[in-house]
Amino acid sequence: MDASSKEAAHRAASDAELIAWVDEQDNLLGALVRSDLRKRGQIGRGTYIMLFNSAGELCVHRRTLSKAIYPGYWDVAAGGMVAAGENYEQSAARELEEELGVSGVELTAHDHFFFEDPGNRLWCSAFSAVWDGPLRLQPEEVLEARFMPIEDVLKDVQAKPYCPDSLAALNRYLASRR
Repeated sequence: MDASSKEAAHRAASDAELIAWVDEQDNLLGALVRSDLRKRGQIGRGTYIMLFNSAGELCVHRRTLSKAIYPGYWDVAAGGMVAAGENYEQSAARELEEELGVSGVELTAHDHFFFEDPGNRLWCSAFSAVWDGPLRLQPEEVLEARFMPIEDVLKDVQAKPYCPDSLAALNRYLASRR
């Protein structure tokens, strides 16, 4: 199976996953298939993990072109939808390992907020972690990744398409540090 076929198969499996479905106050209502959640304009839960190295640089990665939301965009956080039966921290640990191959790190919780964009309504929990080891990218979701100084990331977002939901998490994180 070639890379684009693997991406397509991964996208189909992802679209069929059961996702935590919540109301406007983040009360759990049940679970919905991911593609139905989007089609119906319902609210899910998402996690955002900003991965830093010990020099304080942030890992940014580029999403594959097969992603349902923000395909090919750059991202300042690993993360994704909270699966049915998961809490935010479990989801964050799973997503960090799946996307970037990072596990066994301490996750620091930072923020909990609502984000809304066409086709993307989420209660979000943002975390950070520090990692100096190698990255193992999930080829079905991540095209490339690199660590960059925060100042360079903030310049880069002016020139390239970045995921607005993870940028909201990063901006809130940076504002809380000022």
